[in-house]
Amino acid sequence: MKRVMIIDALNAYFRAYIVDPSMSTNGQPIGGVKGFLKILQKLVRENKPDMVVVVWDGPGGSAKRRAIVKEYKAGRKPIRLNRESNLTPDEETENKVWQQTRLLEYLNELPIPQFMFPEVEADDVIAYITQSEKFKGWQKVIVSSDKDFIQLCDDETVLFRPIQKEVLTTKNVLEKYGIHPRNFAIARAIAGDKSDNLKGIGGAGLATVKKRLPFLFEDKEYSFQEVIDFCEKVDSKVVFFDRVTENKNLIIRNYKLMQLYDPNLSRQSRQKVDYVFDNLGYEFNRTEFIKMMNEDGFGVFNWNDLFATMNRFTVDKTLRNK
Repeated sequence: MKRVMIIDALNAYFRAYIVDPSMSTNGQPIGGVKGFLKILQKLVRENKPDMVVVVWDGPGGSAKRRAIVKEYKAGRKPIRLNRESNLTPDEETENKVWQQTRLLEYLNELPIPQFMFPEVEADDVIAYITQSEKFKGWQKVIVSSDKDFIQLCDDETVLFRPIQKEVLTTKNVLEKYGIHPRNFAIARAIAGDKSDNLKGIGGAGLATVKKRLPFLFEDKEYSFQEVIDFCEKVDSKVVFFDRVTENKNLIIRNYKLMQLYDPNLSRQSRQKVDYVFDNLGYEFNRTEFIKMMNEDGFGVFNWNDLFATMNRFTVDKTLRNK
């Protein structure tokens, strides 16, 4: 089985930016760029993918969901380093933006497709890629700490959560949460998501949903109406069931924001994704890549595993085209 590794880019970049203390030979922080590339090297070394895809949140990426709920993802704390900085807050912001922009330039020199669409979140692009016929029969490995991707786990798709150091398959999700990935979005719609500033029905986490709605364990996609009907008909004085029926509009709203089974991606964006995979060039501009590293004062680091993988991608594409 071929393997495509799909990286939630902003998730990985922020992790690198926060924890990697790398400084350039000129004394400027470069941990976001260098740390991301070190993460990439580790991922390709350990997972040995046949393809890597990098997906970014587009500018204004939450706009469509905020049109439904203006508080969506509001109140998130600014990304800060986990150490002392010699930069002013304005300089730190400028450096953070520069590093992300520079990282895009580095990745453009690798045989790795990148996607970023205005007002489109990476989640929707990643979901579309996992569902694409172009990768049918491939193992899809999503790299992100975001729980939203659990709903995409199936026989071919797994979620690697690097911060938590866990790999989630359908089997693991069932063992850990007692909820099938096909029903994970509706379970989370009931429980809510504090990280996205989406309130649930109150007092009902995923453990409660598992206990009160055990049928969500089944390999069957249950509809809102089936869940509501069950809660209305169950002979129980447990307050959970009343709260579900009383807050069904909230749950439906949350589901619209959380679900990735039908990605919030326009037809034009879907066509662009397909076009990239149909016409993908596998060029590794090693000389330019190293030149950029020297310009940015990367210093000494062993990039052999990353370079070997990029060379392999280039050779594999050449052989496939013969």
